[in-house]
Amino acid sequence: MEHEDIRTFISGKNVDLLPGNNLEHLNLYAKWDNDQETRHYARNVFPILPEAYKKWIEEVKSGTPWKLDFEICDKADKKIIGHVGFNHINWSDRNADIGMVIGEPEYRSKDLGTEAAALVMDYGFNELNMFKIGCGMYEINVGSWKVAEKLGMHREIVYKESAWVDGKYVDEYEYCIFYDEWKEKRKELL
Repeated sequence: MEHEDIRTFISGKNVDLLPGNNLEHLNLYAKWDNDQETRHYARNVFPILPEAYKKWIEEVKSGTPWKLDFEICDKADKKIIGHVGFNHINWSDRNADIGMVIGEPEYRSKDLGTEAAALVMDYGFNELNMFKIGCGMYEINVGSWKVAEKLGMHREIVYKESAWVDGKYVDEYEYCIFYDEWKEKRKELL
């Protein structure tokens, strides 16, 4: 999918962040989240249909936003490759969790996700006035926790044996970074 007519919200070196929750891309979102490898690491154990995304988008638009999504567009190929954004936004405490999927397999492991996450974190801290940004993943998702560490996040919590994966229980990791830490780390990343 190309983004010729979609306005870029945040521009980076290799990726642009476009407004998310595009109703024209529901099939693409479902394709990514139903992908066997993505499902394995995200623990999506039930199939997701495009209609479910439409319902979620409509829920997010009502009331105070608790979620904010962007599509990730590869600048070189002008192709939408995934999505990134905030979940569980707590406006009064000024914190949120970041989530991301690089849905197109050929774009994984190229630091595009790291750049997209850095752009959205910078937006969260400097425009949304966040104090703390966190993320969670299972220990088997090595790529995700390596991205978190590249972003300057530190492992704050380990939930021992919290998910059943491949016939055994695995740990869940919670990472975070505070605004003051981000001010220094962003110099390396952006």
